[in-house]
This record gives sequence, structure tokens and C-alpha cells, in this order.
Amino acid sequence: MDVDLTVHVPEALSEGTQLTVDRIVQEALTNVVRHAAPTRCQVTVEAAAREIRIDIMDEGPPSAPGRAVRELPGGHGLLGMRERAMMYGGSFEAAPRPEGGFAVSVRLPVEGNQGP
Repeated sequence: MDVDLTVHVPEALSEGTQLTVDRIVQEALTNVVRHAAPTRCQVTVEAAAREIRIDIMDEGPPSAPGRAVRELPGGHGLLGMRERAMMYGGSFEAAPRPEGGFAVSVRLPVEGNQGP
């Protein structure tokens, strides 16, 4: 899997927030490997004055005649990411992309985000 990672975080985040961002990105990439690899994936983490934006998008599995989509036994990846986002007062969206592939988008507030 090819991953293009972009991180723009001008100031240090709290330890709990850093761990939450890391775990969300890790789980999203695990899902890409489970369901779409080999593929290309873009990960963007940006912190602004009021929120941290985490976006993960993949291109989906390569299409080839007769090639089955790789579906490994699943866990609770999307649910876990949603719970982490909600625990910090954030938002979570995950859905197939119209052009193919899948996208996960998480928004976490910065203010008062010192963790549970």
C-alpha cells in the first residue's frame, strides 16, 4: 500500500489527543489494508486554532476481471474510530467515495481537549 502522509500541527497537542489521532489513523490504515490493499491512500492531519482535521482516503482495490475484493474477518474499526472521536467531543464520518475507494473524516475540537 502506498501512503501519502501530510501532517500540519503547529503546536503540541495534549498527550491524550495525540494518542487519539494516532489510533484513528492506525485503525483507518488497518481497514485500508484489510479491505482495499494493494491501493494508494492519502492521510492528512491538520490542526487549526479550533479543530484537528483527520482525513483518510483510499482509491479502493485495483479492479481486474475475476479479482475478488479482499475481505478479511472484520473487527470494530469504524465503531472504535467513532467512539474515540465522540469521546473527545468530535465528529466522525465514513463512507464509500463516489469515484471509488473509501474515506474517513474526523474532526476533534482543540479547545478543552485534554482527554477523558
